[in-house]
Amino acid sequence: MQDLIKGKEKLEFENLAAEIVERVEWLGCFGKDPLGGVSRLLYSEEWDEAQKAMKGWMENEGFEVQFDEIGNLSGIVKGNDMSETILTGSHIDTVTNGGLYDGQYGIVAGVLALKYLKEHYGQPKRNLEIVSLAEEEGSRFPYAFWGSKNIVGTVVRKDVEMIKDFDGVPFVKAMNKSGFNFRDESKAPRQDLKAFVEIHIEQGNVLEKEKKSVGVVHSIVGQRRFTIEVTGEANHAGTTPMGYRKDAVYAASHMIYELISLAKQQGDPLVMTVGKMEVKPNIVNVVPGTVIFTVDVRHTDKNAINQFTEMLSKNIVEISQEHGVETSIEMWLDADPVSMDPRIVEIIERQCRNNSLNYKLIHSGAGHDAQIFAETVPTAMLFVPSRNGISHNPAEYTEPADLAEGVKALIATLYELAYIE
Repeated sequence: MQDLIKGKEKLEFENLAAEIVERVEWLGCFGKDPLGGVSRLLYSEEWDEAQKAMKGWMENEGFEVQFDEIGNLSGIVKGNDMSETILTGSHIDTVTNGGLYDGQYGIVAGVLALKYLKEHYGQPKRNLEIVSLAEEEGSRFPYAFWGSKNIVGTVVRKDVEMIKDFDGVPFVKAMNKSGFNFRDESKAPRQDLKAFVEIHIEQGNVLEKEKKSVGVVHSIVGQRRFTIEVTGEANHAGTTPMGYRKDAVYAASHMIYELISLAKQQGDPLVMTVGKMEVKPNIVNVVPGTVIFTVDVRHTDKNAINQFTEMLSKNIVEISQEHGVETSIEMWLDADPVSMDPRIVEIIERQCRNNSLNYKLIHSGAGHDAQIFAETVPTAMLFVPSRNGISHNPAEYTEPADLAEGVKALIATLYELAYIE
């Protein structure tokens, strides 16, 4: 597809950036937050309105449109071989007071890509499908990837039957109110999916700093998350000599300094974050007796994560003994790295070269629906830059020209997968 953006088609692409921005801003009106961002949580009124609006847009483009049992919305361009489907899309939900681009850019991009391919090349060999996934963020209920996990069949109803949101609303009640119910677990998950390609904002600053318009994702990092509780002894701040203290803040600070230093020594692509800390009793004139803090470790290689977290635990134990405090370490998330399908990555790279798109091979430091699909379906991802690396924030922004370059890469990739192969 070397002539994708030449001749007559290049003229039509000149309006692509403006069309993407218009559609992203339109979709962002559903759940517009008074604080300036977008709040569109799973099965909320705002979520209902957004999915219904997307349904109307897809129908207007001539797609065959349908909801599945739990609320994933699909628009389909039928192929000659209806037993095989090339899928694209992303999630419709947001974090509270999130930005305009996270998730919904991938949905807008997918609709525009299918529209372009349908208008210029007619019926594909395989079905082309754009999906507006019900949920990915885990922002309302303590469960993430509800949409993609239902498609690939890796979720069971007992996982969510008893959970509630922060207001005490049961998951099942919210789902039923939106008109949806559980997937029929007696039926096998979909067997027609031959590829999934997700396009997303980077949520980092690598592409921006290296002045690249498109990121071709080769892998998604694995993650381990821990809660560390340091227990010393609360005591009077004026009458307890420094040498007799079991200061939990001092011990925890020492641990954090050593762990971050260790992470810096390991170097990229390992990252480690202490994102939350709680001090007890948290009073100005009391030596702190307890500190609880979190640790988030990410890397593209599972062995590297294992080795680093072993060193992490060893350091914490040694520092605890040095300070005379007790420390517990709880690991509550252990997700392996996920590689994207090499064949599809190669297709994306080739199409970027053929169409003179400025791209870079990159890994994803954040989790995405693509990692769920990759367990059972050949999967790949595309990124576009995020200004200053900001995401999950009303300040989230991507230059319109970069949004358009991403859609061009998606169109070219879907063309090869659905029309050529």
